[in-house]
Amino acid sequence: MAVPEGIDVTDASTFEDGIPHDLFAELRRTAPIWWNPQRRGVAGYDDEGFWVVSTHELVQDVSRRNDVFSSWENTVMVRNADDAPRAQIEAQRATMLNKDEPEHSALRRIVTRGFTPRAVNGLRAALAARAQDIARTAAGLGRGNFVEEAACELPLQAIADLLGVPQEDRRKLFDWSNQMTGRDDPDAHGDPLVAVGEIAGYAYALATERRERPADDIVTKLVRAQVEDGALTPEEFAYFVILLVVAGSETTRNSITHGLMAFLDNPEQWELYKRERPSTAVDEIIRWASPVLSFQRTATRDTELGGRTVRKGDRVVMLYASANYDETVFEEPRRFDIMRSPNPHLAFGGTGAHYCLGANLARLEVELMFDAIADQLPDITILGPPTRMRSAWLNSIKVLPVDYGTCPVAH
Repeated sequence: MAVPEGIDVTDASTFEDGIPHDLFAELRRTAPIWWNPQRRGVAGYDDEGFWVVSTHELVQDVSRRNDVFSSWENTVMVRNADDAPRAQIEAQRATMLNKDEPEHSALRRIVTRGFTPRAVNGLRAALAARAQDIARTAAGLGRGNFVEEAACELPLQAIADLLGVPQEDRRKLFDWSNQMTGRDDPDAHGDPLVAVGEIAGYAYALATERRERPADDIVTKLVRAQVEDGALTPEEFAYFVILLVVAGSETTRNSITHGLMAFLDNPEQWELYKRERPSTAVDEIIRWASPVLSFQRTATRDTELGGRTVRKGDRVVMLYASANYDETVFEEPRRFDIMRSPNPHLAFGGTGAHYCLGANLARLEVELMFDAIADQLPDITILGPPTRMRSAWLNSIKVLPVDYGTCPVAH
């Protein structure tokens, strides 16, 4: 197939049926760096389009060249509201995701304290118990929506523990996160900007409380960093909480949901997992899900990329969901294979300076949740097609009707 006229890889309609694998394969084959025209003002940007890189090699190249490709200039978000004022886009620069060097590394050194391998491994026992409880509770329901009853729960509970947020408040985080990411979805309720304000206000209140009553959580560590060296502004702290809520809940819950769909579409893989629990399964689940479809960078100077000249100020969109299915890197990439090794997927950001801070935690949550499903819900089945969130940013599922393979508890 040729690349269709008028296609826009940042338009949610492109992803209505999931990752458009045939389109992305054609881009990788015929136009690994491709100019995506776009009317001036669409998505909030005053330009006439952007470059798209679709191969594993080029996505990794852009990710690693932080001196040339900026997260700060236009932020990493490929699409905003068409009427978004420039000031609204620039306000997002307070988050670590949208900072360049040296500010990015300075901020990252502070927040890394809660995400070291040792810190994450220290959560294993508690999170394993939570995962088993989540699956056991779902078993008692008989049937339901896997997304809300199972997939979202462990990431939300983990974030609540990390932040020191009362568990009864985790559903507030879930609702705010959905509002923030659902701008293009017709079923979304609430204003994304209002949700940002709600989380920011919650974060400020949390910081105030921790100054008065320190606790063993990441908020206390960050507040201490503010007091000791002033390295973290109130806005940066609030945006870090926002980043943790969205990146730590949306992406992991979607990996779990897509992982279950992949297992049940490939029952031999589910039987293999239940029997052997291979350590390679987690990265294959995450590769397959590719929960973040794309991010962008902006060229800070004229440069060469994939044989094309990219001019200063040009935006470059990295298609993670294409790179993770690149035939030159992954043998039979559209085959779900939990024994796949090596598995150099780019779902955590392409191994550059912006490599996902929470990658180890996300892997742990996916592993523990599927262990719990295999233990408590081995006969789970899907009852109908999933309901996708309309988005060109997140590969997100809102509803997945399932039979948990158990009899509901009598009351």
